[in-house]
Amino acid sequence: MSWGEALSIYSKKPVLAMIFLGFSAGLPFLLVFSTLSAWLTEAGVTRSAIGFFAWVGITYSIKVLWAPVVDRLPLPLLGALLGQRRSWILLAQLGIAAALVVMAYLDPATQLLWVAVAAVVVAFCSATQDVAIDAYRIEAAVDEYQGAMSAAYIFGYRVALLVAGAGALLIAEDYSWSMSYLAMAGCMLVGICTIAILREPTHLQDRFAAQLEQDLVLELLGENSNFAGQTKLRQWLLISVVCPFLEFFKRNGRFALVILLFISVFRLSDIIMGIMANPFYLDMGYSKTEIATIAKFFGFFMTVLGSAICGVLVVKWGIYRSLLLGAVLVASTNVLFALLAAVGGTDLSWLALVISADNLSGGISSTAFIAYLSSLTSRSYTATQYALFSSLMTLPGKFISGFSGMVVDGFGYSEFFTFAALAGIPAIVLVIVVMKRGAKLQSGQ
Repeated sequence: MSWGEALSIYSKKPVLAMIFLGFSAGLPFLLVFSTLSAWLTEAGVTRSAIGFFAWVGITYSIKVLWAPVVDRLPLPLLGALLGQRRSWILLAQLGIAAALVVMAYLDPATQLLWVAVAAVVVAFCSATQDVAIDAYRIEAAVDEYQGAMSAAYIFGYRVALLVAGAGALLIAEDYSWSMSYLAMAGCMLVGICTIAILREPTHLQDRFAAQLEQDLVLELLGENSNFAGQTKLRQWLLISVVCPFLEFFKRNGRFALVILLFISVFRLSDIIMGIMANPFYLDMGYSKTEIATIAKFFGFFMTVLGSAICGVLVVKWGIYRSLLLGAVLVASTNVLFALLAAVGGTDLSWLALVISADNLSGGISSTAFIAYLSSLTSRSYTATQYALFSSLMTLPGKFISGFSGMVVDGFGYSEFFTFAALAGIPAIVLVIVVMKRGAKLQSGQ
């Protein structure tokens, strides 16, 4: 494939649509993560309490628990009008917008508990939207488009992070945090309008999955499985909940456990350090405007560059070598944060260098990883299996990052970022293991 042919894939309609859906998916994330931590910092909330707010993000990591419902249960009225994927996406978008409006009218200094409750609602609806969008992305295009779909999704996602990061900070600087969160709620109209004009993708059922479902139902429920209402419920649970996981393990054998372990540690390094990024910048003495300009706005372009580079690398090198490059770069950039903390001061050139490296590596690793996860998913269980993968991708990091504020308070930022860098080593090792197994499968061994 020529370079021109590789680049032309970004002009395809399904790929372009993912920019706007990526925006809708990315907008709520920072509003319950680093942007919220900046708001809490200014409200005088302790660093340890801010660290515990990272557990709000665990909602994203347990979305696999309700993914089978999103995958197989039609919504009344909306499901008939829009289809399975689009109806769930729209419902989640409306929930996000409503919860952000509620957050806008709360004061963290006196209503911290209710801020946490509203943040959990935002995260829950956002995670539900992610489940439905991931299924839509995988089903809306053929396999050879998935790399470009991932890159387009990340581009839209990063635009949303720019809006919810730099945009929210600038609005808060000039007006108030309340006005900032109201504006973010209004930005959800981008996703709502997009899902209204898209077509519902075709949901495919492959023969292997269909036979697996039939055999499992007959084995556990017997030949009369089509009659009693209670048995009908059991049949639905078997097909919607059990089969997606059983199919993955049957397809990959014992190596499925290695794959799941790899997924769980790949993003460990960057998730651990993420919750403390804005408190770190503020404690270093940078203003919100400087953070918005460099860490958010300038960093955005470096992420897009990294994502675009990776899109080409996946075509030329394949997924595994791109994954390895991303894992090494992510761990390495945390060392730069440790050096910045050790140097101290408010030199903007140092901040720009560190942010550039961090976002470039993040763009490369995220694009490669999304393409890899998509390749693991069966088209018969897109929502449930991808939710399993993406839940495992964030759960360990989210849990460990809840203690990040305690580490910073007890040891300092330099030691914290060094620990975050070391947490990336398991991902590098497991990429090599997964790469070798992929090479054996391609050679037919």
